[in-house]
Amino acid sequence: MTLNVVTLVGRVGSDPDVKYFESGAVKCRLSLAVNRPTNKTDKPDWFNLELWDKRAEVAANYVRKGSLIGVKGSLKIDHWQDSKTGADRSSPMIRVDRLDLLGSKQDRDTSGLDSFEDDEF
Repeated sequence: MTLNVVTLVGRVGSDPDVKYFESGAVKCRLSLAVNRPTNKTDKPDWFNLELWDKRAEVAANYVRKGSLIGVKGSLKIDHWQDSKTGADRSSPMIRVDRLDLLGSKQDRDTSGLDSFEDDEF
């Protein structure tokens, strides 16, 4: 059995970076700051998030820097070659399958939209 599930709750570090492709696909990237519950004085852990299609559009429309969100997804490692040095690079990324808008309704004004999951869209 294999399992690759990541669940995080935190605050968004910057406004969404959204890209629209000719194929009609939409990709959104966000950074998420997550505090450790055991030690409030530590700096938060930062995670890079990647959302696609309907969840990407929802994030683009309703998520802003400082928004409180919950996500569920899987860990993937992006690999590329540095264009300047030619060195191999990698970065962990969370591919989001579920997005929950957790701030107050006033913060997000989503007209009742709260959770966005693969099997819903």
